[in-house]
Amino acid sequence: MPQKTESFPSRHFSQSNPEGPGQDDVPALLRRVADSIEALGQVWVQDLVLHNEVTADGDWYSVTVYFREESE
Repeated sequence: MPQKTESFPSRHFSQSNPEGPGQDDVPALLRRVADSIEALGQVWVQDLVLHNEVTADGDWYSVTVYFREESE
């Protein structure tokens, strides 16, 4: 039988580079995500997930950030 875990609140956002030239620039994406996390203030980052969508223009990466606010 699976073990039951306690639930906890988690928020998230996803971010990608603009579509077109540079959409596959992972270092630029990570800098954008870092800036967005800093703009949130004091949060506890729980997970980062890198996604890749293959488009007609090539790879297009995005990152989903799961976090909790310090007060939660």
